[in-house]
Amino acid sequence: MSNVTYDYDGRTVIVTGASSGIGRAIATQFGEAGAAVINADLRPNPPEDADRLPTHELIEDRGGNAEYVETDVSNRRDIETVVEAAREYGGVDVMVNNAGAHVSGSVLDVTSEEAEMMEAVNTGGVLFGCQIAAADMLERDVEGRIVNTASIRTDTVREDQILYNMTKAAIKMITRSAAIELAADGIRVNGISPGRTSTGLSELTEKAEEWSESGDLVKPIPVGRPAQPEEIASGALFLASDEAEYVTGELLTIDGGWSIY
Repeated sequence: MSNVTYDYDGRTVIVTGASSGIGRAIATQFGEAGAAVINADLRPNPPEDADRLPTHELIEDRGGNAEYVETDVSNRRDIETVVEAAREYGGVDVMVNNAGAHVSGSVLDVTSEEAEMMEAVNTGGVLFGCQIAAADMLERDVEGRIVNTASIRTDTVREDQILYNMTKAAIKMITRSAAIELAADGIRVNGISPGRTSTGLSELTEKAEEWSESGDLVKPIPVGRPAQPEEIASGALFLASDEAEYVTGELLTIDGGWSIY
């Protein structure tokens, strides 16, 4: 974890998809930095982590302030509900649109149902997360921060991942479009583009043993290993901080050099 210290005391942060993986790391780091954190996710813990302390309880256990709000980001009303919940803390200051879905399949095999789901979660969740959070920030006349989780798939592709590739690529344009429209109002919009990361969503978890034996686990990554979620989270905290005051419309690639190839 980074040794950089950020101060988010008095600020309210919503993190969608904060129950696991990168979102959990982002939420806990904001909590440690003093923010009131709302975990907006389908459930407090994913089924595979049922015995683990939920993210909001972990933050509270470490002395922070957090709560969980059940949220399906493919449902616009759910996003409105979680932003309304932030009003109890004064309103949202930082919106992290992190929730995402993943379906594998080639252009020849994907179904309309899969495409609709991926577009609703990965694209619609980010688009309306930006819209609804920005509306709250504008109404309160605050210089808010929005951070969207994209992927290195915004600019690179992998076979049999067409829906993931295209929906993550859309996040790049959502980020840039929102940034140029909201800049004059003091709202900065940026994104992070993680590479291969050790998370439950990542296929790395399923195939780690296989890739380790073959050598494929680290071969494509110049630094020699996948990222830990905490290393990705540090990028989100930077982009939402005052240190990044002159940064908007950017996607910060955090991939250990993978996309250099």
